Amino acid sequence: MIANTAFLAVLTVFLLVGWLAGELRFLAPYRAALFHLYGTVIVGAVVLVFVNLSAFYYALARWLFLRDTGRKLTHVDRQLIASEGVHEDLPPHLWSTRG
Repeated sequence: MIANTAFLAVLTVFLLVGWLAGELRFLAPYRAALFHLYGTVIVGAVVLVFVNLSAFYYALARWLFLRDTGRKLTHVDRQLIASEGVHEDLPPHLWSTRG
């Protein structure tokens, strides 16, 4: 999930930088001076946007895909406790001892 969110964040940052480069085309003659004076600030801002987007996409993915995890695990645990459950397919060390 982390790789997917990082990929989505990189894609979003790439699109944002491309759009911003098109909008700031009038600054092209001053490109060398701007990158020389403010290169670290620009890179830092891009990295900060990437980290924030990664965190946002990760939280969104957890909310969307792990929403019912507790309920699903409770259901599986109840099946493991029941005598006619799915525990016949599992090795004995994974059986639930509650019951």
